[in-house]
Amino acid sequence: MDDGGPLLFLIALAPFIGALLPGLMIRAGRTVCAISTAVPTVIALTMLMVLAPAVLRGEVIQAEVDWLPQLGLSASFFLDGLGLLFASMILGVGLLITLYARFYLSGEDPMGQFYTYLLLFQGAMLGIVISDNILLLLVFWELTSLSSFLLIGYWKHLPEGRQGARMALAVTGAGGLAMIGGMLILGNIAGSYNLTDILQAGDAIRSSEWYLPALILILLGAFTKSAQFPFHFWLPHAMAAPTPVSAYLHSATMVKAGVFLMARMWPVLSGTDAWFYIVATTGLVTMVLGALIALFKDDLKALLAFSTVSHLGLLTMLLGFGTQAAAVAAVFHIINHLTFKAALFMTAGIVDHETHTRDIKRLGGLRHLMPITFLIGTVAALSMAGIPLFNGFLSKEMMLEEASHTDWFSSPYAVPVMATIGALLSVAYSFRFVSHVFLGPVRDDYPHKPHDPPFGMWAAPALLVVLVIVIGVAPFLAEGIVTAAASAVTGADLHPHLKIWHGVTPALWMSVIAVVGGAVLLALHGPLDKIWAAAPRPEAKAIFDRLMAAIVALSRGITEIGHNGAISRYLAIFTAASVGLGWVAYASSGLSAPTRGLLPVEPVIAVGWIMLVVATVSVVVMHHHRFRALVLLGIIGLSISAGFAYLSAPDLALTQISVETVTIMLLLLALHFMPKLTPRESPTGLKFRDAVIALGAGGGVGALAYAFMMRDIETISDYHVANSYEGGGGTNVVNVILVDFRGYDTFGEIIVLGIAGLVIYALMHALLDGPAARRLKNTDFSQDRSRDRHPLMMVVVTRVLMPIALVVGLYIFLRGHNEPGGGFVAGLVVAIALLMQYMASGFAWTQERKRIEYHTMIGLGVVIAGLTGVGSWLSGSPFLTSAYTYVHLPPIEEFELATAMLFDLGVFLTVLGAVMLMLYSLSRIARFAGATVNEGPMDYDPGLKDEQEAER
Repeated sequence: MDDGGPLLFLIALAPFIGALLPGLMIRAGRTVCAISTAVPTVIALTMLMVLAPAVLRGEVIQAEVDWLPQLGLSASFFLDGLGLLFASMILGVGLLITLYARFYLSGEDPMGQFYTYLLLFQGAMLGIVISDNILLLLVFWELTSLSSFLLIGYWKHLPEGRQGARMALAVTGAGGLAMIGGMLILGNIAGSYNLTDILQAGDAIRSSEWYLPALILILLGAFTKSAQFPFHFWLPHAMAAPTPVSAYLHSATMVKAGVFLMARMWPVLSGTDAWFYIVATTGLVTMVLGALIALFKDDLKALLAFSTVSHLGLLTMLLGFGTQAAAVAAVFHIINHLTFKAALFMTAGIVDHETHTRDIKRLGGLRHLMPITFLIGTVAALSMAGIPLFNGFLSKEMMLEEASHTDWFSSPYAVPVMATIGALLSVAYSFRFVSHVFLGPVRDDYPHKPHDPPFGMWAAPALLVVLVIVIGVAPFLAEGIVTAAASAVTGADLHPHLKIWHGVTPALWMSVIAVVGGAVLLALHGPLDKIWAAAPRPEAKAIFDRLMAAIVALSRGITEIGHNGAISRYLAIFTAASVGLGWVAYASSGLSAPTRGLLPVEPVIAVGWIMLVVATVSVVVMHHHRFRALVLLGIIGLSISAGFAYLSAPDLALTQISVETVTIMLLLLALHFMPKLTPRESPTGLKFRDAVIALGAGGGVGALAYAFMMRDIETISDYHVANSYEGGGGTNVVNVILVDFRGYDTFGEIIVLGIAGLVIYALMHALLDGPAARRLKNTDFSQDRSRDRHPLMMVVVTRVLMPIALVVGLYIFLRGHNEPGGGFVAGLVVAIALLMQYMASGFAWTQERKRIEYHTMIGLGVVIAGLTGVGSWLSGSPFLTSAYTYVHLPPIEEFELATAMLFDLGVFLTVLGAVMLMLYSLSRIARFAGATVNEGPMDYDPGLKDEQEAER
């Protein structure tokens, strides 16, 4: 890790940590909320500027922490010139958008929610541009799709906002899935998933037979994200989002992600005919088509949206040329487009905010009423048109210069002519933005009387247009970052010189034609607009809607076949598929000859096995009688426990007995509210089908076990036995596996168990409201009540056994690291003791003496287990690595202390909390259904005595 490595982690984490603040700080006011949003951005930007001098000198800052090295997955970041450029854009514009949004959003908009979404998106974008591991990059890539979905659909009350968010998610999400495949192919070719390694393997990748599939898949991800033809249609519909979102996503961040990806992969994927013809052609078509559509849009934001599509096409085309000069032009235009396009979007937002309309045909004459906004919008629009002394002119000239000597299918004119047309149309819609919005006479029919906004709203775009002018007249000021970024893109040591005047070149004449032609088009806009409106043309949104409707209909048809609500069908499909895949694996590989013989079977074991088979068959035969089936299941579970004990697996036996006891007790509670018999049986045909599948699955599993036991195979158990004490400090190999070697699995399992308990609680909570609650109220449970609901003998026994059971649970917990036991079994033992209290003395009496909430117990257990795992990072060890030592406290003999005990404590609390929460949930039904509550632990029910006397 370089000296600046830790800062990279902090830069990546700052927005995600900061996302926790706005939702809390909004209670202190909107200004405080905005400041709290700006703070993490400022911190990240400050740390980035600390690293900037080294990057500008040509250094690469790297930081890496292994996560799953066997899979090639690591939390690794690197910062070079390209990453510095994009990270600066993301954070710098993000800061301006935070300021702008503070004054743009109305008091009715949930500002805390908006800023939370904004920081989440900012963090995802930062992750993309500084990730060194492509798997990590893919995670951040999908996060941008999800967080942008939230931002675009922020105004949930607008149908067009919801539809735009869905469209953006569908298109960019689908492209992201394709990109995953392409990136995995690249990693496989290069033999590493680290970008720094992949970027050094360009020759091997380009010569691989998998180059073209990888290229197409990756470009699908880039084209969909950057709205390239034919995926351009989603971006204009995303304009339904608030203007701060549009200004951020479509100038500096989301749509630039695809351009960034193409620039990042340029050293690896460019330099081939496939790259040139796919990328350059797509970019050229998108540039011209987007500009043409933008010219005839009457909605200000729609005009800017399609202009963004056009400029993204320009960038894609430049990168597609595959030359170093074109890469320099692309990098420079990325900066210039950021400045003028963000300013233009904010200007459009100001116009909309003050006039209450974005319809260009209802505007005009605003230069007299909004002089500051007019100045900002005009400077930005002239830069977008490529007028001299503004920064857009410089990169446009560089683009035209590269286009002027690029052949396309041996034609020297196709690219120059199309590029000139694209530039001409860009001039036309830019001039229209200024002329039709700000020039002309003042109108008297504005929806709202216009005036310039407060300073807080125009400060951000004003700063951006200052950069437009400064870079336009002194381009050498941008040479440092352009040089660093372009060198990172090309992998070469470049030293470009940015200047205003390039002499009389073909690019200059092409530019003159574009400006003059654009002015002419603006003059002819009226009649051309009528022709455009009358001309038939395909509507991308309609095509997309029809395509999505067809996909939904197909999905619904397939779903209805496989998911009809019958769990038997789900299990049949799943089991049959598993058996089929197992058979394919067996048939394709075969087995070696057996190397072991059969062991003699003792008579007692044979009898036990026969009884187990009989009990299993009895469940199948008598499953319609639920109580009998439950009893038989308990017999089967206890028989399996005896088998574990016989096969020298005491930990498994102890766990099986505990789980079986808790499960049977909980199921007994559940059966109280169900019919004694199953309401209906499956038809004979389905029974036959299920029998065939069950016999096939059972026979397959049995054959697999038999095959393993008859052959000598290498297992990881030898490693566990050899390292249990040395590495984990425990002689109980099973427990050390659970809390150390495979502690991450155990951590996941207790989280799932806790979630299961919470889900059951939530389901029961929902069950007690609505039709189900009314049915429960009308159910008569009195006939099932015992004359003595809480027998004296049972109450006394449970009182005596309670402290004993707690001591046994503590003993099992403490001995688990070296002897059979552990947190899981201890939790179940204590749960059984508490279950007995509930059964003996009643739910209400026992519940009143509860001192801790079960929800809290689950949460506390998961937190303790998680913090124990995180603590191992402090010593530089992987997550959940155990540490132990031996302590001698006279007169106590020497004993061991291990961090695994804390993890086991988390397991204990989670298991106990989950089981008791399930019991609590089931017991609530009984109380809701009308079961009386006893006043004491052995209260006799007088109601039943009165009923009996009346019967007599």
